[in-house]
Amino acid sequence: MWFQSATIALVRRILFVVNVLLGTAAVAAAGVFYWYFLRALPETSGEAAIPVQKRVEVVRDSIGVPHITAQSEEDAWAAQGYVTASDRLWQMDTLRRVAGGDLAEIVGLAGLEADREARRLRLRRTAEEIYTKLSEKDRRAFAAYARGVNSYIESHRGRYSFEFAVLGYDPRPWSAVDGILSSLQMFRTLTNDWKTKVLKQQMLRGGEPEKVAFLFPTRTVWGFAPGMGSEVHPGSNAWAVSGAHTASGKPLLSNDMHLEFGLPGVWYMVHLKAPGLNVSGVSLPGLPGVVGGHNDRIAWGMTNLGFDTQDLYEERMDVRTGQYVFQQHLEQARQERESIPVKGRTPEESLNWVTRHGPTISVAEGKIAALKWTGYDGSIFHNVFLDINRARNWDEFQTALMDFGGPPQNFVYADVDGNIGYHAAGKLPIRRNYTGDLPVDGSSGNFEWDGYIPFAELPHAFNPKTGYIVTANQNPFPDDYAYKIAGGFAPPYRATQIQNLLASAGNKLKPSDNLRIQTDVYSGFAKFLARQLVEVYDKRGANNKPLTEAVETLRKWDGQMDQDLAQPLIVTLAFQHLRKAVADRVAPGAGASYEHQMGPAVVERLLKERPEGWFSDYNELLLRCLSAGIEEGQKLQGLAPSRWRWGKYTYAEIQHPVGGKVPYVGKYFNIGPVPMSGASTTVKQTTRRLGPSERMDAAVGNWDESLMNIPIGQSGSVASSHYKDQWEIYYAGRSFPMQFTKVDGKDTLVLVPEK
Repeated sequence: MWFQSATIALVRRILFVVNVLLGTAAVAAAGVFYWYFLRALPETSGEAAIPVQKRVEVVRDSIGVPHITAQSEEDAWAAQGYVTASDRLWQMDTLRRVAGGDLAEIVGLAGLEADREARRLRLRRTAEEIYTKLSEKDRRAFAAYARGVNSYIESHRGRYSFEFAVLGYDPRPWSAVDGILSSLQMFRTLTNDWKTKVLKQQMLRGGEPEKVAFLFPTRTVWGFAPGMGSEVHPGSNAWAVSGAHTASGKPLLSNDMHLEFGLPGVWYMVHLKAPGLNVSGVSLPGLPGVVGGHNDRIAWGMTNLGFDTQDLYEERMDVRTGQYVFQQHLEQARQERESIPVKGRTPEESLNWVTRHGPTISVAEGKIAALKWTGYDGSIFHNVFLDINRARNWDEFQTALMDFGGPPQNFVYADVDGNIGYHAAGKLPIRRNYTGDLPVDGSSGNFEWDGYIPFAELPHAFNPKTGYIVTANQNPFPDDYAYKIAGGFAPPYRATQIQNLLASAGNKLKPSDNLRIQTDVYSGFAKFLARQLVEVYDKRGANNKPLTEAVETLRKWDGQMDQDLAQPLIVTLAFQHLRKAVADRVAPGAGASYEHQMGPAVVERLLKERPEGWFSDYNELLLRCLSAGIEEGQKLQGLAPSRWRWGKYTYAEIQHPVGGKVPYVGKYFNIGPVPMSGASTTVKQTTRRLGPSERMDAAVGNWDESLMNIPIGQSGSVASSHYKDQWEIYYAGRSFPMQFTKVDGKDTLVLVPEK
């Protein structure tokens, strides 16, 4: 009896100690969570003093979109800077570091190579040079935005988001140059074609020039007539529909820009109101104004044009002295010294050459490759989105686009008067004697640029008879265009499918119909290749059970790249082996590097035309690549091809760059992995790395019927209810109302002038 009582008492003491320890751990965990996460959440209600002239009201709706009402534009931009920093400060700081070459300062050696490239590209130096040439109007806007950001930084010292605490640093003040850097980083992302030119040059060394040119088409989309109303890595979709095809009798405009996934996402949704300004849409953190969206009169969207804005020049230069001799003159390149801070180490010092064409990209065997890029032309930089935000009609919209420097874009337009329009915009170089063979030896001056193509001569359309305007990165230049065309345009599959879906939808289109088109996953190319594989199997046959099973699975497939199907994976693996075989035929050993976005169109043309001099037996090639694809798939997903699933191969796994790596809790920061439908050739362009970075479906004139969402959420803080509250809706192919005239406010923050 005594022993039993003692045992019970001991158990009680142990349980008491365990409960105390668990309680202490819970309190400690709660304290850590509060200190590093909850304490850093921004104020969304009450009052805050920032550098504005008059009172500004910030109303946040149910998904955290700030609706900012100010009494002047400068106050609106200051408020925009403040609220954007409150949700995305670490993203903004990282963006300027990636662009400026300062990443290693906070992450150490892991960021050093990225910093080296950014320094070689001179992005921060370029931003500083651009600032000296900014118009007074642009300077005021950037300065007002920076005042708002810095007000948040100063008023929240010691309460920044956990990334700053984990990495052990505080953000520097924000400047107008940092805003320009944010723009240049997007410019760099959308015009980074010099690496493709290096690959092409490498293939030319060991390959046949005509066949290499076949792999890198810059001018023609075969079997498809480009043009407004008929017809990149990354890519986008945008289209406008006249009121003749809509249920409301007013135009509709849709836009989904495809960029790399990230946590947080690329865009920040915002609504700005001030005298003469009432605009809503997505903004780029760091940049004042709205990049894509609508005001109370017009809507607009964009896709990347893909026109080459970069050329490489092999300079005849002495790498020791920087001197290089041309036919008529002697020029002197200059060196720029770079010091890259590296966390935990001494700074890395380097000297970079800058030639008359631009910075050197590579030095090999005594040769210098220099990069010429429109982004280095400081005279072309203007934040035209501020003028677009205020535009009232087509004429004012075009006037704003005239000053757009780049990256070159296809702009789609619609207005409340029933008009729809399109205009290519950006500074497109006029090249002398351009042949497409790169890099170019610029010593003679025969391959220099003669300015830019005049804006009025860029492709454009206004109220086409079809009532449709569709752009999906395809080539918009007519065959008889007056200037030489250079670019990496997308194959026509997405543009064709959008047109087909619009035409089949009848004359009662609504924003929800456009959203369904944005999420369409039919691939015309994949269906074509599947038919080719089935036909060659039927001709040749094979005593191979997995091969037979794969072909029977493909036989009645409708081309839907659905995550739950096997056929997309069968076709994709066969295509990858086919693309490699084609590239290896052109330049032995180069097949694994050839991933040009025109690859599907190149393969389709080859299989349709089957020209001599490539392969002696195309049918044997197809069977061999299908067999190789099946063998690869069996290693990935098992022996039975009919049981494979596309979504197990193409999936989204979006990791937070800091929190996602924390043991045990990283999963709470991250998205996925989750299976994805779609492919690079579907309207919903999806790969493991990229997808639609926003979706807008604007109901012109009936603005509150518009739809918009971003993939993840407004906030960059995992403790916020808006960290990833949009993901499930985005993933399901649904959207949110784009509140405009009627705002269902959940929180109100009043910004008042500092005393």
